[in-house]
Amino acid sequence: MAERITSGMLSPGQRVPSAREITREWGVAIATATHALKRLQQQGLVVSKPGSGSVVSSGAPPQRRVSTADVVATAIAIADTEGIDAVSMRRIAAELGASTMSLYKHVDGKDGLLLRMIDSVLGEDSLPARSAADWRQDLEVCARLQWAAFRRHPWLAGLMSITRPQLVPNGFRYTEWCLRALAPLGLSMESMMFVSVTVFSHVKGIAIDIALEAEQQQDTGLTADQYMTTRSSDIEAMVSPQELPLLASLVRADDFDLDLEALFEFGLQRLLDGIAGWVEDHRAHHERASKP
Repeated sequence: MAERITSGMLSPGQRVPSAREITREWGVAIATATHALKRLQQQGLVVSKPGSGSVVSSGAPPQRRVSTADVVATAIAIADTEGIDAVSMRRIAAELGASTMSLYKHVDGKDGLLLRMIDSVLGEDSLPARSAADWRQDLEVCARLQWAAFRRHPWLAGLMSITRPQLVPNGFRYTEWCLRALAPLGLSMESMMFVSVTVFSHVKGIAIDIALEAEQQQDTGLTADQYMTTRSSDIEAMVSPQELPLLASLVRADDFDLDLEALFEFGLQRLLDGIAGWVEDHRAHHERASKP
């Protein structure tokens, strides 16, 4: 009942259901219904009016007006600090000082909210107004912007799908950018899409570990380096110099750091190297085929 009042469904001066009506509607005992009305009076939400029963008080606190942008921004902030599982309509409403039901005026449930969150964070960075007219450089720009978004929002990579891509406008912008970069190469649309999705898959694949690392650090209180230090003796015991000599030398050297940023950069460059070689082979094949 309180939510109906704070959401504006019941306006000041409007009669609220009696204890008997509450009993019939919610199936509670008459004593429970009476207690609920008393609580509303204590909170200043309703007052007794002779001849009318209980009505909404003119002094009832007004429902805070929120926008769709408020709802999405609050959900993103919760996900960034506590993870995507912490996001719920009830939690967002509490953060905004609004009723849970009022949020459904702005988003179509949890699934609709997630789509708006994805679209919003993908739109934080703008692609350059003009491309570099160099397919490799343009793909790098796209990959680095995606990586930056994943770094800012660790939950994002786990939500995005390759086989069932989310229908969000800002996601389409990235795909269009990649296709335009590749179009001058004379590739088929299928080949261009495969290149675009392959590059995205690399970025997304590495980025998933950003969220996992954040969760592990929150749960254990240890960074990745600190964790590896605590397990160093166990790792050395498992990696036998006789059976795994190369790994054993790596472990004992203790100078290898599996940094996600370095892994992203190394993988991106090797991936683009491979695409470049494939593009050259494609050109050579067409040149040979075009000769009489």
